[in-house]
Amino acid sequence: MLEGGKPLVLVQVSEFVVILGVAAGVLIIASPARLLTEIMHKAKEAVTGAVTGKPEYFELLKLLFELFMIGRRSGLIALEEHVMDPTHSTIFQKYPSVMHHPDRLEFLCNGLKPVIDGKIKPDQLEALLSAELEAKMEEHEHPVHLLQMVGDSLPGIGIVAAVLGIINTMSAIAEGPAAVGEHVAAALTGTLLGIFVAYGFVNPLANRIKFNNGADAMYLRCIKQAVCGFAKGLAPFTAVEVARRSLDTAMQPKSDDLEVATKALGTAK
Repeated sequence: MLEGGKPLVLVQVSEFVVILGVAAGVLIIASPARLLTEIMHKAKEAVTGAVTGKPEYFELLKLLFELFMIGRRSGLIALEEHVMDPTHSTIFQKYPSVMHHPDRLEFLCNGLKPVIDGKIKPDQLEALLSAELEAKMEEHEHPVHLLQMVGDSLPGIGIVAAVLGIINTMSAIAEGPAAVGEHVAAALTGTLLGIFVAYGFVNPLANRIKFNNGADAMYLRCIKQAVCGFAKGLAPFTAVEVARRSLDTAMQPKSDDLEVATKALGTAK
């Protein structure tokens, strides 16, 4: 616009149909049905900016402390009613950020069940949780890889749209220079759109989803550190403190605040 251009020239419906249609087709062909749903879910989270912050980690650490205190005071068997049916647990219900996130809830309960059963050694538990965490993270990366593939394909798809536009231009030469110029402008819009959507939207979206996956991994890793520490015989607060220190600095609740909160929970018991 600063150079005298007219923005409406960029609105070429046919170019949008070709580029976005082919990109959608690539995504559908390359993705299993369940992954399409996962991509939409991950994209929505990325666009809305839903991220796990300090309050969620603070809730998690308090929940872990409460569970560990019950196991220490009343025996591991006392944890069974909470872990086997967390939806009706009076403890879990106090922490909605865990309750309303099925992956987190499942990972926590799956980590505590072997501790309650006593069928596995602490070092074996750590290997088990590490394997589950690795599998989850690999699964969560599939939407990233697919979006990156689409992003890398979009410039080429834009060239295809531009070539189709040039073919139309060749058939309009008899209409005069003005008509040819209009057709060439429409064709070049296809190249612009393909590159712009790739590097301006799809690839940044994939990168944001990858960042969110890293945040999810850190949350599950925090659970793993706490549960494994408790299984090895650490005191409840010590196990929770180990988990707190495994977090990124920006996400760590303050140690003093956590100590005050856990003391209040211990007193309430």
